[in-house]
Amino acid sequence: MNSLLKRQIRKFLPKELHSNKDLEKFLDAIDRSYTTSEEQFGMLQRATAISSEELFRANNRLKEESNSQKLVIDKLESVIDKIQSFNLLGDRPEENTDSLKLVDFIDNQTREIIKVNQQKDKLLKSLELQNQELNDYAHMVSHDLKSPLQSIEALISWIQEDYKNLLDASGNENLQLIRDNVEKMDTLVKGILEYATIRKIENKYYNVDLEKLVDTILKKLITTNNIKVVIPKKLPTIKGDNYRLEKLFYHILQNAIRYNEKEIAVVEIGFEEESKYWNFFVKDNGNGIEEKYFDKVFEAFQKLENENTSTGLGLSLVKKVIDVYKGKIWIESSPNLGTTFYFSLKK
Repeated sequence: MNSLLKRQIRKFLPKELHSNKDLEKFLDAIDRSYTTSEEQFGMLQRATAISSEELFRANNRLKEESNSQKLVIDKLESVIDKIQSFNLLGDRPEENTDSLKLVDFIDNQTREIIKVNQQKDKLLKSLELQNQELNDYAHMVSHDLKSPLQSIEALISWIQEDYKNLLDASGNENLQLIRDNVEKMDTLVKGILEYATIRKIENKYYNVDLEKLVDTILKKLITTNNIKVVIPKKLPTIKGDNYRLEKLFYHILQNAIRYNEKEIAVVEIGFEEESKYWNFFVKDNGNGIEEKYFDKVFEAFQKLENENTSTGLGLSLVKKVIDVYKGKIWIESSPNLGTTFYFSLKK
């Protein structure tokens, strides 16, 4: 066990409990639980990072294959132009060396297209397999992590109940600190699972009333009287799925409220409708973001502030939802002047 943690636990327990065998079992259980949790969480983080890099490389390869196909198509178009230069309505020229070369050229280009398509299909299957493996691994590890976390939570409850007359305020405070960290770990595990599986949910779209959805989210997020939310016009009902849209608006609004140290935190939500897209914005008067971090905030496990309750996955999850809806998201912000998140959702 971490020596500092063990020392602190013993420090705030009565001396007569120091040699207690049950206490040793308790400390050993915490030790094993933390070791298992740290190892498995480390594995999950590494797997997520590695898989993300593999998927990024695979996506680049797909782009290269797509560019290759464009080159082939350009060649074929030049062939078509050459064919059209023949007098197709009149007598066709007799077969000669040039026509034979043309036939060979078309045949070779056709074979090249088939080969490129086969490579692309193979790459897509590999990409799909990697995605599935990542999702399966995330499910497995997150499930395995829950068990030791639940054990630590149970052990803390038992020791607080069994030794409530022996523990002083400092002892209870330290046990509560352990419990808070267990809760944070549990939140992080859930966040990783959501991050890994957000694309896998079925794309069955239906009418979602954003006015009601956002109202429900704000009731969860607004816990003080110094937060003012402005919605100039009623939010629309759009085609989508409630789960992803809730994650999208929750994390953007949570970000706007959490990182705001103004006396009165003001958040404005607005939208405009286009023929093919819904365009939204969420504007706040909070701490703001430096331009060099505009892209970084959408990366997994990236946090700009040392916020213990943050998992570093919220805005990366937002970016994934935006991708599912074939939209885009961007930021306008200045330090201490506030931030505006703009995002579009395809109809």
